[in-house]
Amino acid sequence: MEETRRHKKITENTHSLKRKGKKCVTCTQCGISLVNNWSLRNHMMIHTGEKPFKCSLCGKSFRHSSNFGRHMLTHTGEKTHKCDQCSKTFLRTSELKRHLRVHTEGKPYSCSVCGKSFRHQDGLRDHQKFHTDVREHMCFECEKTFITAVKLKIHERIHTGEKPYKCSHCDKRFCTLGSLKIHKRTHTGEKPYKCSLCNKTFSVLENLQRHARTHTGEKPYTCSHCDKRFSTLGNLKTHERIHTGEKPYMCSHCDKRFCQLESLKSHERTHTGEKPYTCSHCDKRLCSLGSLKTHERIHTGEKPYKCSHCDKRFSTSGSLKSHERTHTGEKPYKCSHCDKRFSDSRNMKKHERIHAT
Repeated sequence: MEETRRHKKITENTHSLKRKGKKCVTCTQCGISLVNNWSLRNHMMIHTGEKPFKCSLCGKSFRHSSNFGRHMLTHTGEKTHKCDQCSKTFLRTSELKRHLRVHTEGKPYSCSVCGKSFRHQDGLRDHQKFHTDVREHMCFECEKTFITAVKLKIHERIHTGEKPYKCSHCDKRFCTLGSLKIHKRTHTGEKPYKCSLCNKTFSVLENLQRHARTHTGEKPYTCSHCDKRFSTLGNLKTHERIHTGEKPYMCSHCDKRFCQLESLKSHERTHTGEKPYTCSHCDKRLCSLGSLKTHERIHTGEKPYKCSHCDKRFSTSGSLKSHERTHTGEKPYKCSHCDKRFSDSRNMKKHERIHAT
């Protein structure tokens, strides 16, 4: 009974999908109903012809960031499309699809859209949902919907804390195999994704895609609350939690909650003492990737944050913000003893020691 509740089906028809007794967002152009505002924004591009992702090398434009990312690989020659049957790799999705037909023996159920074949009809049925975006599996905890029961099961590990995949280098555990593979690159130093413009390499494809926008200045994601724009969907979602107050990530040690998964991971290391990131210059170990990047600027002298008032540069965004208050006069830190205000938290703490003595 509990399993039925947790994996309750919504409806076979996406157009009549309901949440909390009311229909989801509807396109005013064609009347189709969609799961959420994000799906609607993507759908509206079909009507507007908008293609916000433009390749700076050849000028080709794309509607979705995922398609843009795949296109960028045609310039680098990377073969990121891997056959799950024989591990052979391909440059394009279409090449992989053609290759998959080699393995169709004993797989009588074939997808009419992409040609991929399956041994069982259930496998084909689940696969076809990726083409139609039918989301019939709902999480009982947060009502988020998923295309397949497998995707739902992976998502539910956020709520249960289950982490079945363990790193062979440091015993750290992960809720998905993909997360484990990415983590292992922190030990091996592997960075398979390379920027075609500046040759910088990355361990994660999404990081390369984000980095590419530093060259183009593109910020395709807009906050629905304040119109602030972002270069990644993840940054937009994190920002919107400022407006909603949502903190979906909870520490398994002390129940403290966070709006960002990375903030949770960094916090949990204060309990475990883990420091997985090593400085390549002095071998100092740090608990977060952000701390590592900030520390390495001591060695490189890099100061990427520039004051808009006086052109002075800083190695951290916190130092920049503190400095800019000398121009604006803002003093957000208030002494709890005498109401004196300060532009920097360190100066406030130094002042409060006067009261303590």
